Amino acid sequence: MHFGAVLKTFIYVISSSLLYPVLFFLVVLCLLMVLFAGIFFAEWLDRARTKRVSVDEFKDLALDEATGSRFPYYVRRYYAKLWDLTHRGKAADPLHVENLLQQENLNLLKTVDRLKIIVRVGPSLGLMGTLIPMGTGLAAIGQGDMTRLSSDLVIAFTTTVVGLAIGIVAFIFYTLKRRWAQEDIKDMEMLTDLLLAGSNGE
Repeated sequence: MHFGAVLKTFIYVISSSLLYPVLFFLVVLCLLMVLFAGIFFAEWLDRARTKRVSVDEFKDLALDEATGSRFPYYVRRYYAKLWDLTHRGKAADPLHVENLLQQENLNLLKTVDRLKIIVRVGPSLGLMGTLIPMGTGLAAIGQGDMTRLSSDLVIAFTTTVVGLAIGIVAFIFYTLKRRWAQEDIKDMEMLTDLLLAGSNGE
């Protein structure tokens, strides 16, 4: 019985001590979402100014150094590196080209994965921020401390709202960023094939 009481006290102390770290990370996630919103809006403007290149235009695309300006930022950055590699570096080595393509694809997917993590972590922290104060609030009822109970309930409900809001916004950003990433990867692969074919034909 004494051992059980020790375990209960230990778990209660751990749970209670997690409240402020949870609140801290929720604030950090809110700031990150503001930062992501700015980056997302800038990328959306860049894509809105960039007209999508059709398959037929890809076939007739003049493969010169200025071609990359017709694509979104990540594709432009990749095309500049690819141009340098095929025209000023190891043009005949497909291994270096494939490594560059896979590395850029990986870097692009990392930006999407960060949002996917926030989609899961935000609501989870919100749930933790709800349950922890509920536990201390129930303990306050036993002590007749209604002021502590009301304060804990406010924290519980506000953390739930904040966590869900973070998850919803992150999911919207994640869905759009994933679609953009898939489009960029497709464009990178097509540009790689075209540029390598043009380089080998020279």
